[in-house]
Amino acid sequence: MTGRLVSFDPLRTLNIPGVIPLKPELWLSQQDVIRAADWILFPEYWQVNALVYGWKKKIFPSISSFHLGHDKVEMTRIFQAICPENTPFTQILAHTETAVERVLDEFCFPFVAKEVRNSMGQGVFLIENSKNFIDYARSNSVLYVQEYLPIIRDLRLVLVGSKVVSGYWRKAAPGQFHNNVSRGGSVNFDDIADGAVELVESFAQQTGINHAGFDVAEVDGHFYFLEFNIRFGTRALTDRGIRLSQYIESYLNKNRT
Repeated sequence: MTGRLVSFDPLRTLNIPGVIPLKPELWLSQQDVIRAADWILFPEYWQVNALVYGWKKKIFPSISSFHLGHDKVEMTRIFQAICPENTPFTQILAHTETAVERVLDEFCFPFVAKEVRNSMGQGVFLIENSKNFIDYARSNSVLYVQEYLPIIRDLRLVLVGSKVVSGYWRKAAPGQFHNNVSRGGSVNFDDIADGAVELVESFAQQTGINHAGFDVAEVDGHFYFLEFNIRFGTRALTDRGIRLSQYIESYLNKNRT
């Protein structure tokens, strides 16, 4: 038995018995229900500090999952700190005229620029010339610029608890840059690289992340973290008949106290 559970994201907790679904905006008016719960599942980011530090509640995903996965800046900083050899060369700069010139001096075309808060391939741009970058910079107060890795596919590894429970390769549609399934990418569940799985599990153990979809690139047998998301798309898993709720339930049962 998982105990008393409150979920602020019922779709992600389907098939877990005993879940009480609540709308995030009702959190104060329903605080008696929340305070009585053993676990709070998938709160919104803006709820996390109050739930954990104020009401001392156990949340899933973990607070480190939320804090480190809040945006691309946070996750890249932790990648650079503990596994720099598995992090593509990345510059994160406040948008100034000097910073724009620095990027154009340091990076060779093509390179990748990203919006710091986005997912499913949104806000990720292949920069092939100066105009592309200036157009990107014009709309972003933070410049997130990363070397281009020569890959035709990447690997999505899904972590629940301390283990990768599923994974698949994603390959872009012909003529497209993004590998994301939501952008038309194809998937292949075969030949998942053990080295990538070990990298993700080691990183998660060190940081306390317990629920995320990690995107990993392989270049000449070496693995690079691209990013991770705690609210990631599950269409490829659903099509495969994989239900993450059973892994989440098992984790909650093992960590009741």
